[in-house]
Amino acid sequence: MKRIELRFEPDPALDHIEVLIRASEDDGQVASLRRLLSDPPAAMLAAYDGHDNLRLVAAEDVVLISADGRVVRVVTESGRYYMKQSMRTLEDTLDAHRFVRISRYEIVNLAKVVSLDFTLAGTLRLELRGGMETWASRRCIPAIRRRLLGKE
Repeated sequence: MKRIELRFEPDPALDHIEVLIRASEDDGQVASLRRLLSDPPAAMLAAYDGHDNLRLVAAEDVVLISADGRVVRVVTESGRYYMKQSMRTLEDTLDAHRFVRISRYEIVNLAKVVSLDFTLAGTLRLELRGGMETWASRRCIPAIRRRLLGKE
């Protein structure tokens, strides 16, 4: 395996990121770098199943994350898992464009929201994939609106 040297050159004229791979030949290592850069791996969460077996859960598969005391539950369409991280740590770790905190105890994946229902009383009901539903706290509704409108 060849040594890889990384270098950053700022270019104020660019409005995008340009990556140039320079090598003596176009070999398997170059092909691997191309694949990695064009299709980065999905973020993974380390969680436990109901039998205390450690599993890797793709963040994109997560529908809802909720806390009940010290137990953090990760819900996907195919199962439920448990984590030993705090909600705050998860909120800071997850993609802010995809995940939003809807209450002190819940974070949802916006890509898994089927419908939103703002009620006359000022509350927000979210219907999620897999037939799940949850409610946003009033305190979080302004931030959710900003996120949905692309202002955050």
